[in-house]
Amino acid sequence: MSGHKFLWVLRAPSMSPSSAYLSAKRENPFEYLPKGFLERSKGQGFVVPPWAPQIEVLRHESTGGFLTHCGWNSILEATVYGKPMIVWPPFAEQRMNAVMLVEQLKVAVRPKVDENYKNGIVVREEVSRVVRIVMEGEAGRELQTRIRVLKETAAKAISEEGTSTRMLSNLAYE
Repeated sequence: MSGHKFLWVLRAPSMSPSSAYLSAKRENPFEYLPKGFLERSKGQGFVVPPWAPQIEVLRHESTGGFLTHCGWNSILEATVYGKPMIVWPPFAEQRMNAVMLVEQLKVAVRPKVDENYKNGIVVREEVSRVVRIVMEGEAGRELQTRIRVLKETAAKAISEEGTSTRMLSNLAYE
């Protein structure tokens, strides 16, 4: 619906309140897609189950944004590669991370849950809306500018003389 190309790493849904679902064997995740979705999105999107090389995807220049569950590694990787985010935190500290990215750092947007559903459903129109925010217009340019500044700060911190490198070296020598 957004008109933008996408790569979707698809996992079957889980009722698990922890990250244990990531390593569990699950049924075919394609069974959860709306009927005809793969045909309708052919040429526009690519859906792969259940894993993709995230760093390589984020590093690629054609990647314009990143929908993330707000795990700390994903946040750091998106920051290092300068990708604005759509945040979709399922549990635990991920919700706090989402608030930080959206409200404090202003490098992400968060889709709104549809009030007509009891289970926290985000409808496709809302997904399209936040994709367009990240990829288009003034709001998208502002997200790009802010994440670029954060990317530069991260690059300095992990450089040979950066604060992160020095602190890790000090820790290793003590």
